[in-house]
Amino acid sequence: MTEHELPKAYDFKSTESRIYAMWEAGGYFKPRNDPNKPGFDSNVKPFVISIPPPNVTGELHLGHAMFVSVEDLMIRYHRMKGFSTLWVPGSDHAGIATQLMVERHLLKAEEVTREELGREEFVKRTWDWKHKYGGIITEQIRRLGASCDWERERFTLDDGLSRAVREAFVRLYEKGLIYRGPRLINWSPGLKTAVSDLEVEYSEEEAALYYFKYMLKDSNEYIPVATIRPETILGDTAVAVHPEDDRYKKYIGKTAIVPIIGREIPVIADEYVSMEFGTGALKITPGHDPNDYAIAQRHNLPIISVLDEAAKINENGGPYQGQDRFEARKNLWADMQAAGLVIKTQPYTTTIPRSQRGGEIVEPMISTQWFVKIEPLAKAALEAVKDGRIKIVPERFEKVYYNWLENIKDWCISRQLWWGHRIPVWYCADGHMTVARADPTECATCRSKDLTQDEDVLDTWFSSGLWPFSTLGWPDKTPDYKYFYPTSYMETGYDILFFWVARMIMMGLEFTGEAPFHTVYLHGLIRDEHGRKMSKTYGNVIDPLIVMNDFGTDALRFTLLVGSTPGNDMNLSVKKVESNRNFANKLWNAGRFVINSISGIRNQELEPNPQSLIPDSYTLADSWIWARLQQLIRDVERLFQNFQYGEAGRQIYEFFWSDFADWYVEIAKEQMKNEETREQTIKTLARVFDISLRLLHPFTPFVTEEIWGHLRGSILESRLSNLAADWPEALIIAKWPEPREVEGWEEAKTADFMLIQEIVRAIRNLRAEKSVAPSKRIAATFAAGDKTDLLKEQAATIASLAGLDHSLLSIRESLKKKPTDSAALVIGPVEIFLPLAGMIDLADEKSRLEKELAEAQSHIERLERLLASDFAGKAPAPVVAKEREKLAGYKETAEKLRAQLK
Repeated sequence: MTEHELPKAYDFKSTESRIYAMWEAGGYFKPRNDPNKPGFDSNVKPFVISIPPPNVTGELHLGHAMFVSVEDLMIRYHRMKGFSTLWVPGSDHAGIATQLMVERHLLKAEEVTREELGREEFVKRTWDWKHKYGGIITEQIRRLGASCDWERERFTLDDGLSRAVREAFVRLYEKGLIYRGPRLINWSPGLKTAVSDLEVEYSEEEAALYYFKYMLKDSNEYIPVATIRPETILGDTAVAVHPEDDRYKKYIGKTAIVPIIGREIPVIADEYVSMEFGTGALKITPGHDPNDYAIAQRHNLPIISVLDEAAKINENGGPYQGQDRFEARKNLWADMQAAGLVIKTQPYTTTIPRSQRGGEIVEPMISTQWFVKIEPLAKAALEAVKDGRIKIVPERFEKVYYNWLENIKDWCISRQLWWGHRIPVWYCADGHMTVARADPTECATCRSKDLTQDEDVLDTWFSSGLWPFSTLGWPDKTPDYKYFYPTSYMETGYDILFFWVARMIMMGLEFTGEAPFHTVYLHGLIRDEHGRKMSKTYGNVIDPLIVMNDFGTDALRFTLLVGSTPGNDMNLSVKKVESNRNFANKLWNAGRFVINSISGIRNQELEPNPQSLIPDSYTLADSWIWARLQQLIRDVERLFQNFQYGEAGRQIYEFFWSDFADWYVEIAKEQMKNEETREQTIKTLARVFDISLRLLHPFTPFVTEEIWGHLRGSILESRLSNLAADWPEALIIAKWPEPREVEGWEEAKTADFMLIQEIVRAIRNLRAEKSVAPSKRIAATFAAGDKTDLLKEQAATIASLAGLDHSLLSIRESLKKKPTDSAALVIGPVEIFLPLAGMIDLADEKSRLEKELAEAQSHIERLERLLASDFAGKAPAPVVAKEREKLAGYKETAEKLRAQLK
C-alpha cells in the first residue's frame, strides 16, 4: 500500500478522534482574523454564532446533536467561504436542573438535605459537582465534530458573566424597570420556588368537579358553586355572579358565609362570569387563581393565601392548618358533607398545570418576588423583527413571536434556589435596600454595616439572555466585543423561541443598542420513525452516543441535516443512520478508486488544463459530469442562501451516488483503458472528487477530511501536482466551490449524455425483465437517425454499461427491414433491436409493445386536447412550444412502436 492509498475499509472509530485532534492542534477552529493578535484587519467580515449553552451537568441527547450539526454546518460553510468565523462555546449553570440533581445525589449518597448542609456548603458541593461532571457534555459536543473556538469557552456563572449579570440587573433597576412586590406567581411546591409561565406545562387530566352550597347570611337560601380545588374555599373572598343573570341578581350585594370556617364575604357582580358554565356562580380566590386575582383587583377584594411554601394549609386555614393540600381537600369535603353543604361531585376533564422540571402540580400563589417591567423591552424587540433588522427562519414563526410579545406579562426573575446568580440587593436592619454592582460594605441610605444579601437567585434565562454579548466581554468594550458583536445567526429549537430567543433580543437591544444577531434559524424537534415524541415512557429514545459508536458521527450528522427542514419536526430511525453509514463507505470506496488511479500516473510535467471552455480532449462523459457538477454548485449555493440545508445535502448525495459513482466512475474505468483519454479522465476524476468532498465537508466533516488529505497527497506526488498547487493543508480551510456562469456548451452535452443514459437504462431494464445473465454479452442493432454519429462515438460506453458485445454492435441511420425475432426498444429518435431469440416469449414481447403504444397514445390524445384548447392562446409561447415538442416526440415513438408490432 502506498503512503496515500486508502485502507480497504473506513474505520471511523480510529479516524474521528485523530482528525479532531489535528484540527484543534492546527488552530483551524479559531477565527482567522483575531482582534487580539497582530495583523488584525477590521475590514474582514466576521461570521459569529453563540452556541445555545447546554446544561452544565447534562448529557448529550438528540436535541444537542441536531443543533451542533446545523451550527457546525453553518460555521464550516462560512469558514470555507473566507469569513473570519467564530463559534463561541459554553454551558449554562441551569439553576433548577442542576440543584435538583445535586440534591438527589446528596440524599442518595449521604442521606443529607440541602437545608441540613446549609447554603454555603451546598453551593460549594454544587461547584464540586460542576467540576466533576461539567466537562462530559463538552466532550460529547466535540465528539460531534463541533468546530468551536474552545479557548473562548464560557460558563454562565464564571466571573466575567457574573459581572455582566450584575451590570444588567443594576441598569434595569436604575431605569425603574426592576421592582419587587407581592404578585400572583406559579409556585412549585416540590422545588420550593417560583417558576415562570413558560416553565409550566399543561396536560389534559381526569379530575372531579365539586358542587356545594354557598349559604347566604341569616337565610336558608344558597348559591350553588362548583370547583375542582375545594381546599381553596378556605381562601375565598367573594362569590361572583353575572350582573344580567336572573337567577342570582337578587343576591348581589348580600353576604355569603365561607363553609366550615364561617368568614363573611360579599356577593359581587362581574361580567367575567359565564352564565352557561357550571352553576353560573364563581367562588373568588384571588390568592390562588390568576382570573380571580384580576377580579379582586377590579373589586378591591382582600387577598388571602392559604398555602405555605410546601403547599400545606397555613394559619388562614383554621382547623386544617398543617395539612397537605390534597389531605385538606379530602377532610374539608367530608366536613362539608356532614354539614349538609355538599350538592354532588362528578368526573371532569380539565387542564392541570405541572412544573416542567419537577412534574408536580403547580399552585398559583401570592408571593413577594422580583419582576422586570417587560413592556418597553418587548416593544423594542417587536420593532426589530417588524422592521427587518432580525429575520426569523422560517417566516411563519414571526406571527408566533409577535403574538407572544404583544400579550407579554411582567417577568418574574427571582427564584428561591441556592444555585445561581444571587440577586445583587442587600438589606440593613432598618429595611433599607442597597442595589450594587460590587458587594457593598455599608447601607447606601443609613451607612449601617450590618447588611444581608437577598436570599433569592435570578432566573437562569436572565443570564442566558445576555449570552451573545456577555460571552464577548460586555460590559467592557473588549476587542472581541467590538469586532464579533453583533453576532450573525442564532440557531436553536423553535420550542425555546420565547424562553431564550425573545429575551436575548430584548436584552441585546436594551444593553447594546443593537440586535444581537440578524437571523434566527429555528430547527424542529426530533421524533421517532412513527412521528411520536421520544420519551422514556414509550421506550423509543435514541441515544446519539450509541448511534455514533455503531455507525460513526458523519452518518448521524448527515441523517439529521438531510432529514430536516427549517421549523419542522423530523422523524428519525436508526435504519436511516445505517444507510448513511453506507454512503460514507461509498465515498471511501470512490476515494480508493480515484487515489489509486492518480497513483498510477508517474511523475512528469503536464500542461495545465483550463477550467473554462471544454477542450477537445474531454469526452462526452467528462463534459457531462463537469456540467452536472457546476449546476450542483449553483443549486447548493442558492439552497444554502435560503437555509434549505437538507435539500442541498440531498442533492449532493444524489449527484455523488448516482451521477459520479454509478455513471462517471464506471465510464472512467473504460476511458482509462485508452491511452488517449486516460490522463484527462484521471484529471476529471480528481477535480470532480475534490469539489464533491468540499461540498460534503460541512455535512460529513470526518470522512471527507480523511479522504481529502490522501487525495491531496497523491495528486501532489503525481504529475497532476499543478491541480493541487493552491490547496491548503486541510479540507476544513479549503475554499468553498464558487458558482460559475453557464458557458453555453452545457445544454447540448447534457442532452446527448442523457440520451446515452436512457438507452443504457432501457437495455438494462429489458435484460432484467428477461432474466438475461449480467455476464452475457449480447448483440444489438440501432437505427439512430440524426443521433447516428453520437451513438457511434459512444458505442464503447454503451456496450460496456449495457452488457452488449461491441463486435456485434450495428449502428445505422435507418433500417430498410426491421430485424425479426428481436425485442425492440424506442428511446426518442433511436430504435434498438436486441435479438433475444430463445430467451424471450414473443407473445410477452408483443404485449409489452402494445402497452407502450397505448401509453404513448394516451399522451398524444391529452396533448392534442390541451393544444386545441384556450391554453395555446393564453400560455406563454415557450411553454406552448415545449408542449408541441412533447407531442411530436410521442407521435414519433408511437409510429416506431407500430412498425415494430408489424
